[in-house]
Amino acid sequence: MAEFEGLDEEQIRTIEKLRRRVIDSIANNMDLYGVTLSVGHLYGNMYFHEGPVTLDEMGQTMGMSKTSMSTGMRTLLDLKMINKIWEKGARKDLYDVEADWHQNFADYFSIKWRKSMEMNLSSLNKSLLEIEKLREADPTNEKLLAYTDIDQRKIKEAIHYYKWLDRLIDSLESGKIYEWIPKESN
Repeated sequence: MAEFEGLDEEQIRTIEKLRRRVIDSIANNMDLYGVTLSVGHLYGNMYFHEGPVTLDEMGQTMGMSKTSMSTGMRTLLDLKMINKIWEKGARKDLYDVEADWHQNFADYFSIKWRKSMEMNLSSLNKSLLEIEKLREADPTNEKLLAYTDIDQRKIKEAIHYYKWLDRLIDSLESGKIYEWIPKESN
């Protein structure tokens, strides 16, 4: 327990308790956004760990198997919440937490929203093309035209939303959002 060198047992218990509370809060928050609790706990534990860690070290800390730990690390890497780092003389992969929560937010939502936006835009554009084909095949059917007019309008409204979302994602990725909503300073 070199981490808490110079502290008495009560101080150590208090620090461990408050860290657990924050780690649980981080995990629960990440769970709301579709990241498993265990991955949230992994990030929280890494957040409080000083310096890079190996899979084995985090597996011991969390009592997780190497397979589960590897899956969790891969998820955090994909979300850009941790970084794989190189350290001279290290024989195992090392991981370090991305401690900038603003960047974590921007990366996480950019990744998730862009994927969703692209998938939904593709579906909407495909549906618009199908509506056009349907209308061209029977251009005198007033009922068909009326229904497809409504659907076209709704689909175009959705497309406008996804184009707006694309600009929001761009602002997150470029950091321009912080010009509109500045980060708070310490």
